[in-house]
Amino acid sequence: MSFSKSFPRTVGKSSYPVWEEVSLSDDEEKRIEKTATVENTHIMEKCVRNAERLFLKNGLKMFQSDVVRVAVALFEKRASHEVYHKERLCKDKFDKKFEKK
Repeated sequence: MSFSKSFPRTVGKSSYPVWEEVSLSDDEEKRIEKTATVENTHIMEKCVRNAERLFLKNGLKMFQSDVVRVAVALFEKRASHEVYHKERLCKDKFDKKFEKK
């Protein structure tokens, strides 16, 4: 099942928007997932290095489980997740479809 998202669109002088659903093709969705996976892996590796530096800089005892917990916390703050990328692509498709000419 492909990813889809609905966006409001103003029609005429009506104060109520019409909701337009935009879906990604299977290929678009797979491409986004692959890109997000590569980006998130890179970000997580960077977060692990940052966590290790934080422990060393602050003279803390570095246990692997603690480093992983700090890395995950950093990752949650920094990572762009697949859903964000999919929603952004849907929004781009929506804007392109309904751009004012």
